Amino acid sequence: MSRIKTFNLPDLGEGLTEGEILSWLVKVGDTIELNQPIVEVETAKAAVEIPAKWAGQVQAIHHPEGTTVEVGTPIIAIDTDPGAGPLDTTSSTTATPTADLPTPSAASLAAVELAPAEGMVEPGLIGGAAPGGRTAVLVGYGPRTTAAKRRPRKGAVPAQAEAPVAPEPVAPQPAVTPEPVRNGNGGPVPGGLVLAKPPVRKLAKDLGVDLRTLTGSGPLGSITREDIQQAASGSVAAAEPVAVTSTATSAASFGTDREQRIPVKGVRKLTAENMSRSAFTAPHVTEFLTVDVTRAMKALDRLRGRREWRDVRVSPLLLVAKAVLLAVKRHPMVNSTWAGDEIVVKEYVNLGIAAATERGLIVPNVKDAGRLSLRELADALNGLVQTAKSGRTAPADMSGGTLTITNVGVFGVDTGTPILPPGESAILAFGAVREMPWVHKGKVKARQVTTLGLSFDHRIIDGELGSKFLRDIGDFLADPEAALLAWT
Repeated sequence: MSRIKTFNLPDLGEGLTEGEILSWLVKVGDTIELNQPIVEVETAKAAVEIPAKWAGQVQAIHHPEGTTVEVGTPIIAIDTDPGAGPLDTTSSTTATPTADLPTPSAASLAAVELAPAEGMVEPGLIGGAAPGGRTAVLVGYGPRTTAAKRRPRKGAVPAQAEAPVAPEPVAPQPAVTPEPVRNGNGGPVPGGLVLAKPPVRKLAKDLGVDLRTLTGSGPLGSITREDIQQAASGSVAAAEPVAVTSTATSAASFGTDREQRIPVKGVRKLTAENMSRSAFTAPHVTEFLTVDVTRAMKALDRLRGRREWRDVRVSPLLLVAKAVLLAVKRHPMVNSTWAGDEIVVKEYVNLGIAAATERGLIVPNVKDAGRLSLRELADALNGLVQTAKSGRTAPADMSGGTLTITNVGVFGVDTGTPILPPGESAILAFGAVREMPWVHKGKVKARQVTTLGLSFDHRIIDGELGSKFLRDIGDFLADPEAALLAWT
């Protein structure tokens, strides 16, 4: 049996197909124990630490930090019996990381004759290498391996011209020879060709930039749009010094140097897919209700003052969650799922709480929240939020949600029109609690007021059911003590 065990990226559940390696917790040569965390991986739902399946010594790390790998891909090799002596270096099972190989000297590199590599030029580059040793042209591939000749521009001096047969001698003129095209490493491009995509060539023509005078920064010295724009801005700055301040202000740059490109992956990618699927699958309806929650806020103050609650963080979200759970008992159809030819009504409530984290929006849920007491619900909500903020929410905690609350009030927002999480039929937006003028007992007084926004799947919940459900939540928040006496 081989001593070297290859550890593949495991399936972390919920149909996840890939993960990004955030950080390695070990390095090559480290001795590790069974179940010791070795790598932190971010999936589409959370960042998790993966433990080792074997004890031994790390022999190879196959993927660096920041790499996205598919489930089942080897990520690390472990020698399970390092005390048995040195490994057989000829064994194909021993992998050596590229980073650990010795760096060749300059002399050895110079002595090696490299064959042209296929596929090194981006697709579409005229003059680039193509499969079979042919030359890529604008459409298809040419049959020859020699450098393609291009028609010279009008008025341009060719780089190499055949000596014309002059009928009579003329005065000698200094030859105009453009600088050879060089690649990103300063070396000449083979064949003297200017490597650039057709859109780049058009941009150069529009801006009056001679491609032959540029040093390309792309693959194999190909010229990019950035090279063209930089050359154009440099020539304009040199030829037309700005004398008027207003002109300098109006000549703003809108190039890629003022843009930021953020890869869509992990939590952000999953959120985008889920929201798009939900928004264009479930017919959304949103209703709003403004509620005087002064009594609820006073009830929270009294709750915080009780001895058994002094070490518990009590927030308005706790009462909103309790209101939702009690309203579900009165209207069970709200806690259901559309399943094509049937509606699945669930007797349990996995209450989701939308949480904004550094990695994006996640919705962990409190399992079977309807069975919890108010104190148990408070502890569960506090633990859920703290775990989410630390980025340690497990994928299982974000699966199986049946109904969700999004607390947009923490951002000072009054309410919103939330999008349903896939598989759920209702989501409640809880807005900011503000002191506002309110008619109370026939007089205008300053009261604590909030606005609720309920989005629901109109295939399951009609207007009457959605309105009654939202009204009951509002009634509880308006007078929680009376609602508890009346409904429980």
